[in-house]
This record gives sequence, structure tokens and C-alpha cells, in this order.
Amino acid sequence: MTNISVKEPFYTETFRPQFHYSPETNWLNDPNGMVYYNGEYHLFYQHHPDGTTWGPMHWGHAVSVDLIHWEHLPVALKPDEIGTIFSGSAVVDWNDTTGFFGGQSGLVAIFTHDGTKPDSGEKFQAQSLAYSTDNGRTWNRYEGNPVLLDENQADFRDPKVFWHEESNRWVMVLATGQTISFYTSPDLKSWVLASVFGENQGFHDGVWECPDLFQLPVNGNEALKKWVLLVSVGDNPDFLEGSRTQYFIGDFDGQTFKNDYSHDTTLWLDHGRDNYAGVSWSDLPESDSRRIYIGWMSNWKYANLTPSKSWRGAMTLPRELSLAMTEQGIRLRQLPVKESAALRTETIELKRNEFMAGNQIVYTPETNAYELEAEFDIKEPGVFGFALCSGSLEKTVVGYDANAQKLFIDRSQSGKSDFHRDFAVKHEAELKPKDGKVKLKVYVDWSSVEVFANDGELTMTDLIFPDSSSRGVEWFAEEGSVQLLSLNVHLLKNIWA
Repeated sequence: MTNISVKEPFYTETFRPQFHYSPETNWLNDPNGMVYYNGEYHLFYQHHPDGTTWGPMHWGHAVSVDLIHWEHLPVALKPDEIGTIFSGSAVVDWNDTTGFFGGQSGLVAIFTHDGTKPDSGEKFQAQSLAYSTDNGRTWNRYEGNPVLLDENQADFRDPKVFWHEESNRWVMVLATGQTISFYTSPDLKSWVLASVFGENQGFHDGVWECPDLFQLPVNGNEALKKWVLLVSVGDNPDFLEGSRTQYFIGDFDGQTFKNDYSHDTTLWLDHGRDNYAGVSWSDLPESDSRRIYIGWMSNWKYANLTPSKSWRGAMTLPRELSLAMTEQGIRLRQLPVKESAALRTETIELKRNEFMAGNQIVYTPETNAYELEAEFDIKEPGVFGFALCSGSLEKTVVGYDANAQKLFIDRSQSGKSDFHRDFAVKHEAELKPKDGKVKLKVYVDWSSVEVFANDGELTMTDLIFPDSSSRGVEWFAEEGSVQLLSLNVHLLKNIWA
């Protein structure tokens, strides 16, 4: 781990996440180039190493053997004569299709160069390559960069690349303005446009960015698989939600994606405010069939303004994605990866089989770093839930309105929020009980709340900035009648100690 000089103890600065990935110093945004190789999970990310706001983009770099504990590595890719280094992906070139590895395997990064034409001063975006022969510790730029450029596209970025077995070629999924373009290649160097998707499909009130495409079984049935296309949508000042991520479900034949749902159907990956630009790891071993995802835990509406000092930006917990059949059709499910259980240091059973009434402080942890699990049985519809990080003047409310059948997070009194007028809000999403019951798994980590409801059917991710003294866990019940079947708190450790 790199040694740096800081005024406060390492990784305990105000609002610093204790078990989420954040950079040692300065700016972080989109996750990039997630790939598994030789026993390591690589996490690259958009990084400005010289400031705490968005600036000339580099690729920061970290590795992990368990998806929980991370080792910081030096910056992997730096701006060059072509441009700065925007988002992209990384793959293992197992069969040396590039010829970079002398018949062996190695890592190839495919990224967007964001630059300016020297003759005209016009901005351009193009796709380029870098490769590593030493497990990602050092990177060589391909001398033929850029490998893909379209003079007619102003927004032409964020390539997600994978090997498509059926067609025996590489596929690139690229954000092209308000569409997603699919390219194919035998060697990662020469690319041919295969198709374009997205016109009049889904949500378009913001630029499309950071796509991903992968296949998953439905309800674990390997005989029934569907393709999932993730598309992040940039901030639009006219919408309170800011930047967020939609997804499509359909079929992909190596060239064309076909949406299973009507053109005006919009499916949201996360119903909170702070999960953006997420993509999944490539090249997991055959023994691990999971699709593991991570997102940037912020929002372009206020990302440059959040009240941290020496650092800014963090990632969500890594999550396993799956598909399930529901009354509305096939939908994504998300749960923290199983490795997250290793964070637990102590489990405290707080309540069991009690009827909730009024307000009650049920626990005050030493620090706001814990996992809360609760299950409710709704006898008569009302509003109930928890006030977390609660103090005399602050609280973040995670609740359920059984009359409207909606889960909500209310951060209007969650702590520091004066950095942006749209931060202190309440937001909600539809969630139907299962057999009259609602289950919540909530991760609280100093400056964030991640909620997984009904075994990952609904996810909400929010930043919060409470005072460190606001630590109460308070239940509440308004009207109706609800039985708290169980309430457990798992205390979680600092991964940087």
C-alpha cells in the first residue's frame, strides 16, 4: 500500500467510507477496466490525481483478491499526445489475437481518448488500446492508436469489450450520443460497425454513457438466458434524479441487440440517487459463474461539490447481478457479493417478533459502519421503518409505505446538504410485499446508505453526510400494525486498518 502523509489517521477523515473503495487522495468517478486475471480483481477508475474535482482524466488502479480489501497501485494510464484517458474496459486476450503477447495471454485495455484536433481545435473522441505483460502493473500504448474514430460523432466513448464465443470475435459496445453502437473485431485493432440500438428506446433525457452487455440465466435456469444492456444516462438539470442507469433486456446474436419490451419501457438499475456508470467484471474463472458489478457512488448533479476534503468519490459495494421472472416480466436482481460477509465483526440481535409502535431508539453503534437486516410482517397498512444516523437534529429515514406499496429514503434531514439545492430530498420506488412481508438489508458506511429490499428486488443507493455523533438506530411506525419479525445489526470493520 502506498504511504502518504495525511493530517488525520489513515482512512478516517471526515465522511471517509470504511468498507467501500475510495481513492487515497483526490478525485474518483466511473469504474473502468474491471477484469479478473491470475487471481486478482482489477479495478481501474476515472481519476484526477491533482485535484478533488473532475479534471484531466487518468486511469487510477487498485487490485483485490477478495473484492473487499484493496491494494492501491500507481496510476495505470496517463494523458498523452492524443488526449486524456476517458472510460473503457479491459479483457484478457487469452489466445493472443492482438499479437501483443508472443502466443501467451495478457491484459488489454480498450479506452476512449478525449482530445483536440491540432489543425482545427475541434474536440474528438476515439478508441485506443494499451496492453500489459506483467499483470497490469505497467502498460504499453499501442503504436497504432487510435483504432476506432468516427468524425461524425461528438460523443463517441466508453467502450465495453468482450469475446463473443458464438461468432468467434470481439464485440465492442460503445456509447454514441443517444444510441449504443456495436462493433466487431477479430483482433481488437480493426473494427467494423455491426448495428446501432437505442433510437426511441428507453429514457433519453441525458447523454448515454458507460454501456455494458452480458448474458444471464433467468431464475438460475441455464436453458433460459437473456442479454442485459446497461446504459447510464447523464444529468439533466430539468430532472431531480440527476444521472442514473437504465437497463434493457433482450437478445443479442453477436451483431444486433433486440429489446424484449416496448420502446417506452424504462427499467432503472437503482432507485436511489447515487449509483452511476456501473459496469461488470470480465473474465471471471469458469468456476465462478457470477456477474459481478460495481458503480460510482455519486451523481453528476453534485459530484464536484460533496463535502469531503483530501479525496472525493467512492464505489458501491460489489454486487452480484441476476435475472428473475416477476409479475411485470424479467427483472434484474442485485445483492452484495457473498464475500461481503467477511466484513462482519460482531452480530447483535436487537428485536424479534415484536409489534412496532411509535418511535424507539433500538441501538447506538460506536460508529456508522454496519449492516442492518430486518423483516416485517404487515398486519394493517401503515408507514414504518428506521431513522438511521440519528441525532438531535439529523436522521436518514429508510421506510416503507404499505398503503402506497413504496420503499423510500428521506435524506432531507440527513446532515450536511447545503452544497446543492437538490440533495436534501425524499425519493421512493414501488415495492410489493411478498406474502405480506418486507425484507430489508441496509449497509451504512459513514457517508452512504445502500438498501437491498426483498432479496435484491429493489435497490436504493444514497450518499449522506451526517455528523459523526449522529449514530442512533431508531425504529418508527405510523398508523397500521406491523410486526418486526427480526432485526439484526452486523458491525463491519474498516478494510484499511
